[in-house]
Amino acid sequence: MNATREEKLQAAGWKVSTVNEFLGLTPEESALIETRLALSSLLRKQRSDAALSQEGLAEKIHSSQSRIAKAEKGDPSISFDFLFRALLGAGTTNQQIGETIARTDAKT
Repeated sequence: MNATREEKLQAAGWKVSTVNEFLGLTPEESALIETRLALSSLLRKQRSDAALSQEGLAEKIHSSQSRIAKAEKGDPSISFDFLFRALLGAGTTNQQIGETIARTDAKT
């Protein structure tokens, strides 16, 4: 947000803060969320690039289409273990996973 807009909002009585401040997230919680979302996005891209449907990937890793959909949306009920299994099933390399995690680390 630019400084002028922030000043106008504060002058009108609004409190301006970050999402992390608003939700009371620790740096670790924020990093975990960023990592989950980055890996979920990578899963969606890799599955699409591999010309796999959600159902096709689910069959390949012995799961269900709805769990793949949840994983691609970053649903917190999906474990990192499942997310990694889905990524590897979609043809993602360990290097690609590592690079994705490293990029999120650079942001935080």
